[in-house]
Amino acid sequence: MEQLVLDLTNPATRENALLELSKKRESFPELAPYLWHSFGTISALLQEIVSIYPLLSPPSLTAHASNRVCNALALLQCVASHPETRSLFLQAHVPLFLYPFLNTTSKTRPFEYLRLTSLGVIGALVKVDDTEVINFLLSTEIIPLCLRTMEMGSELSKTVATFIVQKILLDNVGLNYICATAERFFAVGAVLGNMVGLLAEQPSVRLLKHIVRCYLRLSDNPRAREALRQCLPDLLRSPQFTACLKDDPTTRRWLHSLLANVGHTQDAQMLQDNVPLSVI
Repeated sequence: MEQLVLDLTNPATRENALLELSKKRESFPELAPYLWHSFGTISALLQEIVSIYPLLSPPSLTAHASNRVCNALALLQCVASHPETRSLFLQAHVPLFLYPFLNTTSKTRPFEYLRLTSLGVIGALVKVDDTEVINFLLSTEIIPLCLRTMEMGSELSKTVATFIVQKILLDNVGLNYICATAERFFAVGAVLGNMVGLLAEQPSVRLLKHIVRCYLRLSDNPRAREALRQCLPDLLRSPQFTACLKDDPTTRRWLHSLLANVGHTQDAQMLQDNVPLSVI
């Protein structure tokens, strides 16, 4: 593995090293410190990222180029995940190099794979509850980029982007930031509402779970709670729509708390009682 890390700095051997390291990264727990502290390695990974910027607009990213840069991103995700290198990763502002990928709108597979892998790096950062991470992401305007993916990405990309917003909201700094202005709150609320509407056509329990958790956390803020009394999607009160949660007691509990928080006590009680649809 050490030789493969060294091979990253040689343009002639880099592509194979990227492929092999991304395949084997989970079998080498200390890969992140090796990558970070090896001379020229992070620079080589950033060169891979920057080299495809010209392919973003106009969209001309090939599957081969996408796979190659995504292997580099997988190694950066290792660095973002490791407790020894996470803070160094943030201090060097490495996530900013990924933001142009999240700003793309092409729905072709190479671009979708690129967005999903980039979101995976940010998702690795927020998995650990760390206010330093939240402060960094908020200061670099990650919310609008996540909202863009939540509107136009694949189901998987939407799920990861919504998870990132959820983790930001679960931190008090993040909740206060989003609820500080009506503009921010309604930007998030509008996207969540649109996603609920789309789930009526293409159900996804996994995505709905993160949406409900975002709404529940927003309802912890007094001003947001008042606004949600008016703008919470009616579908979340529909037994037909929420029937997909019958085997997910955690999300049902979150939805019950959300409905109770915003004053829909009858709907909350109905959900809790698990009234058969034929009776409703």
